[in-house]
Amino acid sequence: MTLLAQAVSLAATNYTVDVPMRAPAARPEWADAFTRSIDRTRWRYDTDRNRQGWPNHEKQYYADRRQNARIEHGALVIEARREALRSAPDWGGQGYSSAKLVSRAALGYGFYEVRAKLPCGRGSWPAVWLLPEKGTWPDMGEIDLMEMVGWQPNVVHATLHSGAFNHKLGTQRGAEMRLASACTAFHRYQLDWQPHAITIGVDGRGYMRVTDDQPGGHAAWPFTVPYHLILNLAVGGDWGGAKGIDDAALPQRLSVDYVRYWRKR
Repeated sequence: MTLLAQAVSLAATNYTVDVPMRAPAARPEWADAFTRSIDRTRWRYDTDRNRQGWPNHEKQYYADRRQNARIEHGALVIEARREALRSAPDWGGQGYSSAKLVSRAALGYGFYEVRAKLPCGRGSWPAVWLLPEKGTWPDMGEIDLMEMVGWQPNVVHATLHSGAFNHKLGTQRGAEMRLASACTAFHRYQLDWQPHAITIGVDGRGYMRVTDDQPGGHAAWPFTVPYHLILNLAVGGDWGGAKGIDDAALPQRLSVDYVRYWRKR
């Protein structure tokens, strides 16, 4: 199998739906409108694997500095840049910098809405996703609310991973949606996480739904504990870099207008 074929296989199209989604009318329990500076009581920077390198053969160094993450015109900007931060004590040889923010709060069942505009440069790999506090991947479970790879800029992806259903086994569950203005306009990326069903969509239409209807217990459905919300922009990697990295297109930006979370009642 070629590298490109392996990379494309990270996407999944086997749980496609077309259903309405609507955010609750009540005030969200947890939110950030990114109006001033990055609120470090809400977010932490994940830099833990800079020295050893990040998963999926990604090429970025995740930095805690304004050049890579800042508030600009009422939005969070995560910026990937072509540069080697050799003076950083945990630099692992990366030729690119970016940022990865993780919510300090562990969230869980409920409705999530992230209004964002995505980068389109070849080699960029923006993601809005969730992981639990502890565990070993993929048994711990992963919810990918939104992913896009820059070499396929008009398609967004929603995917779930677990011990029994993941891309290493070729059994991952998910769907994709064509969104022509993903890189030129803000859209509302949405997740409705219920105890026995997960629906993901854009702008009020769900395009992926997975239900807890497979045998295997935790291996099939680990989505029973609170997860942390993650916002990041990777560079390259097995999927994001399957067609190379366009250095001339850098810097690239993931812009997030707001994040909202309504707890399940």
